[in-house]
Amino acid sequence: MSSQTAQRDTLASRAIRGLDLSVTVGAIVFWGIVLWWAYTQQISRVQYGVIFVGAILTVYALNQTLEALERGDRLDAAVLLPSSVILISASVYFASNFTQVYVVQQGYALEHEYMLARLIILSILYLTWREFGNLFLGLIGGVMVYGLYGDHVPGILGHGGMVELTLLQTLVTDLYGFYGSLTQLTAAWIAPFLLYAGLLFGYGAFDLILRLAIQSSKFIESGVAQTAVLSSAVIGSINGSYTANAAMTGSFTIPTMKDSGMAGHRAAAIESVASTSGQVLPPVMGASAFVMASYLGVPYIDIVIAGLVPAAVLVVSIAIAVHYTAISDSSSQDMEFSEFFDDELTQTQKIFEGVRFGIPFLVLIYLLGVVQYTVMTSALYTIVAMVFFGIVIPPIERVVEGSETSPVEEVVTQLKNTVHGFRRGAIILAPIAIILVAINGVIDIFSVTGVPNKIALMLIALSGGFLLFAVLLGMVVAILMGMGMPTVASYIIVAILIAPTFIADFGVPEITAHYTVFYAAILAGITPPVATAVVVTAGIAESNFWYVSGAALKIAAPLFILPITFVYNPAIVSYTLGVPTLIAGTLVTLGAVTMIYGLNYPFELDILRRSVLRVGLTALGIFVMVYPVQVVKLAGIVVFLAVFFGEKVMVRGASLPFAPEVGQ
Repeated sequence: MSSQTAQRDTLASRAIRGLDLSVTVGAIVFWGIVLWWAYTQQISRVQYGVIFVGAILTVYALNQTLEALERGDRLDAAVLLPSSVILISASVYFASNFTQVYVVQQGYALEHEYMLARLIILSILYLTWREFGNLFLGLIGGVMVYGLYGDHVPGILGHGGMVELTLLQTLVTDLYGFYGSLTQLTAAWIAPFLLYAGLLFGYGAFDLILRLAIQSSKFIESGVAQTAVLSSAVIGSINGSYTANAAMTGSFTIPTMKDSGMAGHRAAAIESVASTSGQVLPPVMGASAFVMASYLGVPYIDIVIAGLVPAAVLVVSIAIAVHYTAISDSSSQDMEFSEFFDDELTQTQKIFEGVRFGIPFLVLIYLLGVVQYTVMTSALYTIVAMVFFGIVIPPIERVVEGSETSPVEEVVTQLKNTVHGFRRGAIILAPIAIILVAINGVIDIFSVTGVPNKIALMLIALSGGFLLFAVLLGMVVAILMGMGMPTVASYIIVAILIAPTFIADFGVPEITAHYTVFYAAILAGITPPVATAVVVTAGIAESNFWYVSGAALKIAAPLFILPITFVYNPAIVSYTLGVPTLIAGTLVTLGAVTMIYGLNYPFELDILRRSVLRVGLTALGIFVMVYPVQVVKLAGIVVFLAVFFGEKVMVRGASLPFAPEVGQ
């Protein structure tokens, strides 16, 4: 018996090693296809999208099967493989018979193709459930049921219904639906940037970010907490999922904050807010910037410029809130460098690392912002630059420093890191691609059944034609639609369902409407009762979910007001950074700071006075952020400054600015 057990263990070990190698090879082949198409574009985007789905699902299937076997879950592997094989085989079939299926048979399909379509739908539903849980299974499956039986739905949301073959054509056989424009956009634009993110991981860029954050923490009283915000926000912007980012960066930021003396629920709240808010930071914005540019038909760099001032408002207010939260615990906020790294970087190493990661990023900015190449071409050359400098710079650095490691050995090491980056990029992309494929099907059903127009009529009817009520209702829908989804998926849904109503029926500028729903959609990460980012961080911190949610809402309070602010102060979301935009942004920032001060500052007052002051300052901050008249905003800011300095003088014994000390 023992020899049989040993033999089984040996076979399992070999299977795991074989799968591990297959994942790496599959990732390299997958990225080879992506980069080949980005460079040549020898086939249509539709055909490429079909191939893309099969290729990324190959990597996903191999990697998930590997993980299932590693944890001893053979049943999961047994169910996963057939679903993935169906989708991979479908991509091969449709790509091989592309002209026949997409051109000749448009509007109908053969019986075996309909059967294949049914299997594809079941597989998409299974993978969606497996990766994102019951909520998204309900969403995707519910929309399909709605498409089939909409004639039984009463009221404004009812429609004529779809027969089964129409649903199969819409989702699969016409090569729209699951293989439609969103999937193609993912393949052409989003995928290359996630390869860039994978290479940054492979070459150690995020270790560099952490090093810089630790160094900066020495000069800030709330250093450890601010380090968490910086690292989580930067990585989250590229990562594209606040839930995944909270799990990844929270695994080291939350224990570090707790070790410094901070309460667990506050540490978890800071991480959840940082991961969520990072999704709106330019230039990547969780990959949503590329989709927004495509929808609006404007250069990508214009989307980035429009997002700079809103992001600045958010960063400033959250940084201040985190500072107050950190000092309220009287935590030490000291971060020992030795706990994370063995040696500090020398000045020479810092220069080489700056060149290694800085030049590819400058290539990206130059190509997108100055010469205005397409997103796909810019991403291609950025990846080439990242691979070149990622491999070449370290050997040169070793020669300059006289290291014992030979340049050849260093090249080999960096080639391995490059392979690791390719693998990491594919693994990051796979779940995002799955949900976007599923969402693409939802969007097509919505389009066929006229749901966007019905949502528009409902918003107008429920709001009574008042813009404020419409925005609030739209925010509720956006939060509900964004629950747990990757950032780009949640943005796409609200951009289709809600933004057109703001634009057509309430006269909101296009860019303003899209930023409004975009900011509203990411609120799902910290909004109870789902709040998936909070669920993850609360688990890491071993804290109560509701305590973490409450602390997160206090820290991120201005984020809930910004979507309304955009509508009433459209100057802050502008394609040009002119004086009006900067003035409006400054006033809104001061309003956000007023809110943060009222909610988070550790006032040394009795509970009644403290409560009155918190409520008053919060209301004042909301008013300053939203009200469109600048003179009134200034008056509100003057009131805040009077309270701010008054509290310092009366409670803490400080002197007024530019005034002599008491008794002089």
